[in-house]
Amino acid sequence: MSQIKAFFFDQDGVIVDTERDGHRVAFNRTFAEFGFDVQWSVEQYHGLLQVGGGKERMMHYLQTQGFGVEVKPEDVPDLIRRLHQRKTDLFIELIESGTLPLRPGVRRVMEEAERLGIVLGICTTSNERSARAISQGLLAGIPFQFVLAGDVVPAKKPDPAIYRLASQRSGLQAEQCVVFEDSHVGAVAAKAAGMHVVATTTRYTENEDLSMADVIVDCLGELDGPRANVRPGARSPVLADGCVHARDVLEWFRSEETSP
Repeated sequence: MSQIKAFFFDQDGVIVDTERDGHRVAFNRTFAEFGFDVQWSVEQYHGLLQVGGGKERMMHYLQTQGFGVEVKPEDVPDLIRRLHQRKTDLFIELIESGTLPLRPGVRRVMEEAERLGIVLGICTTSNERSARAISQGLLAGIPFQFVLAGDVVPAKKPDPAIYRLASQRSGLQAEQCVVFEDSHVGAVAAKAAGMHVVATTTRYTENEDLSMADVIVDCLGELDGPRANVRPGARSPVLADGCVHARDVLEWFRSEETSP
C-alpha cells in the first residue's frame, strides 16, 4: 500500500453545508424570478440531490414534474442554461454574504495537510464559478493544486470520472488519495475510483447508506467548537480531542501497509 499523498474534498456538504440553505434557496429564487410556480421543499430537494449536477437536476425535474407551464422541447437547453446561470449568480451572492460558513474543521484539516506536504484538491459537480467563489473566497490562502468542477468530466457522481481525473492531475495512484465526501453518490464515486473515503455527514446525508466509506463522522471537529462524533463504519477510530487531524488520516490508511 502506497503512502497517502493527497486529500481531495467534495464541496457541497463537505466544505460548506450549502445544499439546504444555499443551493436550494438559490434554485427557488431563480424559479420565482422566471415566473415558474416551483418551490423545492427541504425534503423534496433531498430526493433531487440523488441527481448529480444543478443543470441535470433541473432537467430531471422538468422532464418528470414540469415547471407548471409548457416548455417547447427546442427551448429546453437554452432555458436550463439561463436558469442555471442566474441560480449560480444568486448562490454566489449567498456565499459572499457570509451566511454560509465553512463546516467545522475544514480549514484546519487543510492547513494541517499543507504543512505535511499533502496535495490538496477540490472535486465537485457544482458550477465552476461557485467552486471558485469558495476556494478563492472562504478558503483564500489554501494552496489547492486544482479545483475540478461542473462539466470538467462528461459524467457526474456517482460516476468515478472526476476522481479518476483528480488522480491524473495529481500524478498519483488512487490508493495514495483520500477523499472527503458527505453523500452516498459521492462516496460511491470515490470508491469506484479506488480511493479511500472519509465521510462527513450533514442533515441531508446522515441517514444515507455510507457503508462503503472507510470512516464516518458528523464533522471534522474544532477544538473550540463542535466536536466530531464517529459513526460505526469500516473503521471506528478514537478521536483523542474530538477532532479529525490530517496526521490521523495518514495513520488510518498507512496502517494498511502492515495489515496481514
